[in-house]
Amino acid sequence: MRTELLTGPVDGLDEALAAVDGFDEALVAGLLRPAPAHAAGLAALADAVAGSPLAARLAEAAERTAAGAAGEDDFVALAAARTALLGSVHDALVARAEEAVGRNRAEEAPGAVAGVEPAVNLLAAARSWLCDLARAGWQGIDHELVGGAAPVVSAMLPELSLRRLATLLDGFAAELAASCPGATLERVPVRRWADLWSRAMLLTVPGASGSADVTEVTGRLLPLGVDVQEHATAVQAQVHAVFEPADGGPARLVRAGVSAPKPDTVVGAGLWQLLRPHMSLLTAVGEGRAMEVDAMPLTGEGDLMWDDGRARSGEPADIFTTARVALPAAVACATAPLDRHPARIAVPVLLEGYAVDTAEDDGTVAFQVAGERLAVDTGRVPAAGPLTPDAVAGSGACFGLLRWNAGEFLIQPLAVERTVRKKPVAVHAGAWAGGTTDKAGVRAEKAATDAVTVLRERAGRLLRK
Repeated sequence: MRTELLTGPVDGLDEALAAVDGFDEALVAGLLRPAPAHAAGLAALADAVAGSPLAARLAEAAERTAAGAAGEDDFVALAAARTALLGSVHDALVARAEEAVGRNRAEEAPGAVAGVEPAVNLLAAARSWLCDLARAGWQGIDHELVGGAAPVVSAMLPELSLRRLATLLDGFAAELAASCPGATLERVPVRRWADLWSRAMLLTVPGASGSADVTEVTGRLLPLGVDVQEHATAVQAQVHAVFEPADGGPARLVRAGVSAPKPDTVVGAGLWQLLRPHMSLLTAVGEGRAMEVDAMPLTGEGDLMWDDGRARSGEPADIFTTARVALPAAVACATAPLDRHPARIAVPVLLEGYAVDTAEDDGTVAFQVAGERLAVDTGRVPAAGPLTPDAVAGSGACFGLLRWNAGEFLIQPLAVERTVRKKPVAVHAGAWAGGTTDKAGVRAEKAATDAVTVLRERAGRLLRK
């Protein structure tokens, strides 16, 4: 692995991010009457895309916005330019990461399939609310303004084609409502809220959320690791794997995800109880087995639309054997245009032969790989498995996801290999996905069972009343 490529500068990266930051700061104060400094940020965004097809349209939008006369189309253009800049950052960083690991990627982005034309009036209502947000700015939000999203979301949810945008608006509005009034905020999540605003704004354009191109695939699925993402009211597990087509075609890197709502009392290994019934792949991961899939839908971005009826358990498959043998030849799928963002970078990688540096003051961990320091994000190690920061610090091999955050590449561990009594022992985040005999895991599962039982009884009483 050429780790020097991960620590060296990327041409144009700082300039692109600076242009994005200038626009994001303008959103904090609002675009109704931008101050001179914020007008300069708008002009910088226009300059950053001067050599692109957006140039003329964005120059016009930036000028009108700076004068306080922007319309909805102008805000859409600004969101498009910001998204395009972050997309260029994503592409440059992914190219650098995949050069470092020596992996190929599909050249063409997946196409979109035209679906049912969504209700244009609902898209217009959502766009109007987002424009009101932009004019007020994050410092100008209040409960009345944020509450304007509720009727739009309620009208969208029954429409399947609008479910994606409705979910985004609902979560965004909830975050804003929890921060009202904006005038009293001590800290504003500038990049995050601008990301959500831009994404939502582009999804209000008819046709932007067209269905991804889907094909049916048959072959063997070799799991690599599980990325668990937990929030107070929801949990998601995303399995990263190598897919080997039955027709002998090139192996591909794919993902399969499952999510579920959850009460905030269900934590740790108890999360698997909520996810396990919806995807048999989790059981295979926990048991260390491959899966045979038959005509399983696969999107052009590499996401399996999992169907238990099209999969069966296969032979034993060790994660580190797969990472050493099958991963190097696997081809990564392209990323859809609207999904190109630095936060989406997650490049599967196997690291071996590194030294471990553990800071004495705060316990942060880093790997020394080929003479270069690579930070380790142990904060993303989930409590739903036996993998711990101590296990990472004592490892000799690590499979994880190469990510980019706060200006640097870092590794998110999904599995490590340690030497115990002179024998290699694998510890991975999804080890308890299919059930466990581990004492800590059993206790967590029992606590989750008790919590869910109590909640169901209370819900039943409420419904009977």
